[in-house]
Amino acid sequence: MNPKFLSIVEQISSVILGKEEQIKLALTCLFAKGHLLIEDIPGIGKTTLAKVLSKCLGLDFRRVQFTSDMLPGDILGISVFEQKSSSFVFHPGPVFTQVLLADEINRATPKTQSALLEAMEEQQVTIEDKTRRLKSPFFVIATQNPFEHSGTFPLPESQLDRFLMRIELGYPGREAEKELLKGGGSQNFFSDMDSCLIADDVLTIQEKITRIHISDALLEYLQDILDFTRTSSYFYTGLSPRAGLALLRAVRSWAFLHGRDYALPEDLQKILPWVVGHRLRAKEDFGEFSRDRLNALLTEVPIP
Repeated sequence: MNPKFLSIVEQISSVILGKEEQIKLALTCLFAKGHLLIEDIPGIGKTTLAKVLSKCLGLDFRRVQFTSDMLPGDILGISVFEQKSSSFVFHPGPVFTQVLLADEINRATPKTQSALLEAMEEQQVTIEDKTRRLKSPFFVIATQNPFEHSGTFPLPESQLDRFLMRIELGYPGREAEKELLKGGGSQNFFSDMDSCLIADDVLTIQEKITRIHISDALLEYLQDILDFTRTSSYFYTGLSPRAGLALLRAVRSWAFLHGRDYALPEDLQKILPWVVGHRLRAKEDFGEFSRDRLNALLTEVPIP
C-alpha cells in the first residue's frame, strides 16, 4: 500500500479498532469522488469514523440527525429577510461543508432525502432561483439501520444508485473490543490527532486518480460482468452504465491507494461487491442476497 495512505489508515485505525478494510473502503470512496452509505446498527462507530476521517484529512465536518419533520431547508439553508438591510440574506445549511454525516437518512421524508441526494450528485444547490456551489471536496457519509423499519422511508433504488459504495462496520473482534473497553470509549482522540492532509491534497489525489490506466482487457472484463448481471436469471435487473462508470472510479481509486498507476482484475474483484451490492436485487427464488453469493456468482465470468 502507498506509504502515505498506510499512515492515514494506521492513524484512523488507532481510533476505529479492528476495521482496517472498512477504513480503506471509505478512503477509496472519498478519493473516487463518491459518497458512502453505511448500513448498521447504532453504537458501532459510524459517527466516530466520519469525525476521525475528516480530522485526519483536514476537512470540515458537520453532522445532521435526520427526522421525519425535517425540511429541505434544514439541510440546504434558507433565505431570511433582515429589516436592517431590507433584503433577504441566505443562511447556509449543514450541506455547506466538506464531510457531511447524514445520520439515519431513511428517517427523513422522500422530499428531504431527494434534496440532499440532488446536492450530492450536482455538488450545488438551487434556492430561490439562485445556484450556490458546495465546498470541494464534498463527501457524504449516510447511515441507516437495516433492522429498524418503523417510522422510516426506505431509499428507492434510484436514490441508492447515488452512493458509490455501501458498507457495514460490524461488531469489533474480541481483541479490538477488549482494547476499546479498556480505554473506556474516550472521546479525547481529537486532541492528540494531527491532520495528515489538507483539502488541497485531497483534490490533487482525486485528480491523479482519474489518470490511473485501465487496460482494454480489464475494460472487457468489466463489460462481461455488466452483461452477466443483465442476462443472468439471478437478478431482476442488471447493472446500468452508470454502475459501470462507478466501478471504474472505485477501481482506479483502489489501485492508487495501493501505489500503482494501473488497475488489475484483482482490484475489480475486490471492490466490486461494495459498489454493486446495493444496485442489484436478487430474485426471491435465490434466497437472501449477500456479498458471498455475489462473489460466487461472479466466478462464472472468466478472468482475463
